Amino acid sequence: MRLLVLAGGFGTRLKTAVPDVPKALAPVLGKPFLQFQIELWISQGIQNFTFLLHYQADQIIDFLEIQKIKNIEDCTFDWVVEDRPLDTGGAVANAIQHFEYEGEFLLVNADTWLGGGFNEMSFTQSPSLAVVELDNVDRYGKVFIDDNSLITSFEEKSKTSKGGWISAGLSKLSTDLFEGWGGCQFSIERELYHSLARRNTLTAVKLYCGFMDIGVPEDYKTFCSWVKDGQIERL
Repeated sequence: MRLLVLAGGFGTRLKTAVPDVPKALAPVLGKPFLQFQIELWISQGIQNFTFLLHYQADQIIDFLEIQKIKNIEDCTFDWVVEDRPLDTGGAVANAIQHFEYEGEFLLVNADTWLGGGFNEMSFTQSPSLAVVELDNVDRYGKVFIDDNSLITSFEEKSKTSKGGWISAGLSKLSTDLFEGWGGCQFSIERELYHSLARRNTLTAVKLYCGFMDIGVPEDYKTFCSWVKDGQIERL
């Protein structure tokens, strides 16, 4: 199963803590965050990677060139660089066109740590979205799921502290969902997922594992603490 990795964002919120590198390469005890990610993904059976790049793409490409050498016998590392920001949906559609991909694939955010779930997602049917449960969903918005594990709707971010299920930043999709793309920006989260939910065709896959989005300084520092304390090996 091919894994497409969204790694082209500007990382604006993390700039105060990590000013000089893209957030996927944020240093964690001297090691790029993306190194932890790749090691985790490989340990869960992923061997074919495509990175969707834009901002500071050259730094990520330099990093990936090293990964190709280190893992050359077992894995493939491809990438495509957007000439302009295409948002998440446009980035995926652009990669599909560029490499002429067909069929199902996994899609993940480069800045979201998930301790598991890739094997489960590989065996689900497209379209599906991994979800995790949090005590406070303020930063992420909320996912509503019916008794048949279908996602019925999404609630946007709010100021009210409450728990629930959120998107875990991992999905299984098919290339036919991106047919007819005309080169424009569009969002998977705000447009495609909402459209699929309205048609009752987006399945929720509940995961029970460690989750961390390092997109803000506070959570980035928490992840660094996890690594320092050896917690990620148990998540």
